[in-house]
Amino acid sequence: MSQLRILQWRDEFPILNQCTYLISNSLGAMPRAVYAKLHEFADTWATLGVRAWGQAYEDNPTWWELKRAVGDKIAPLLGAPTGSVLVHENASIANSILINALDFSDSRRTKVVICDQDFPSDVYSVTRNLPPHMEVVMIRSRDGITIDTDELLAAIDERTRLVSLSHVLFRSAYIMPMAAITAKAQQVGAQVLFNGYHSVGIIPVDVTAANVDFYVGGTLKWMCGGPGGVFMYVRPDLLPTLQPRLTGWFAHQRPFAFDVDQFVPRDDAYRLANGTPGIASLYAIQPGIDVITQVGVDNIRANSIRQTSRLMELAEQAGYQINTPRESDTRAGTVTLNMPNSYAISRAVLARNIVIDYREGAGIRIAPHFYNTDDEVRLAIETIGAVIEDGSWQPYSQNRSFVT
Repeated sequence: MSQLRILQWRDEFPILNQCTYLISNSLGAMPRAVYAKLHEFADTWATLGVRAWGQAYEDNPTWWELKRAVGDKIAPLLGAPTGSVLVHENASIANSILINALDFSDSRRTKVVICDQDFPSDVYSVTRNLPPHMEVVMIRSRDGITIDTDELLAAIDERTRLVSLSHVLFRSAYIMPMAAITAKAQQVGAQVLFNGYHSVGIIPVDVTAANVDFYVGGTLKWMCGGPGGVFMYVRPDLLPTLQPRLTGWFAHQRPFAFDVDQFVPRDDAYRLANGTPGIASLYAIQPGIDVITQVGVDNIRANSIRQTSRLMELAEQAGYQINTPRESDTRAGTVTLNMPNSYAISRAVLARNIVIDYREGAGIRIAPHFYNTDDEVRLAIETIGAVIEDGSWQPYSQNRSFVT
């Protein structure tokens, strides 16, 4: 698909008329159709009331089945089969549900492998839910951009129970070798959990081809779905082995029996459900999923490689440090740049209505998506140069707030 055809989607995203929006790695632009989808939610609630839980409305799923129905929309974007993806409220909840459902009783397997470039919430929610006897082994980046593959694979041994890693590192956009990590883990009898917040929607993902065990991601960023849409994939053959402890009535085989004496978990993806979900967000996240599906991830990826390559070329010409892989096959959708006073410079760029962000230990992150023009990519680099030259960054040098 040509860039011209891709850019026909720009009108579907209202914020693009108000600013230069280059921060889809943090929060994707909202599709215009969200207004109608939330109106549909309100109409369903207003007209059906409690019957919305169990009565289809205009051929839409009932509220009871919405978590899985939306999961089925997401599944093709990560190469997952129908019925294997369930939507949760956030990644910390999804991680906690999964970790508490795993069996850690094998005394020969007391090791969990993570890395220091993972997003903190993933580290917290995984490691804080482990039994006390488990040892956490953290692989540390040597350059702040990548993780050494040989060192990582060597750490995954016969003592390893679980490997928990980001598919794409949030600071640098480095793509971890998912297939190699999964193959090594399964060779030694371990399992792997990947976080896909920075991958699904911007790079092709196929959990089935890579034989991935568990995959947790979100619609918040590249999928343009907003908050409240986290999806958890469990390889179908592994689902019966999971014994949920952090759970709720949605996960019970007979929820309306209201049985307080026995908990019998469902056999399908709802086995890892919990309590009553936030229904409004399940409506709101769907238009973004629909748009990404229609545009096509392969088209998005080709455009992203071209624009991020151009960003890096312009940054190199300007003499900025690039904290993102140069090779396109190991780089996702973000380009991270660093220079003296990066934080203050990022604030001055934001003040000029160019929306980027800054991450401590990395630098300024610029993340064009399929709806961004080449002129916007160029403008971002030119504006960084302008605020450096005119000194407009200086008033921001003493006020360090890391919220974009």
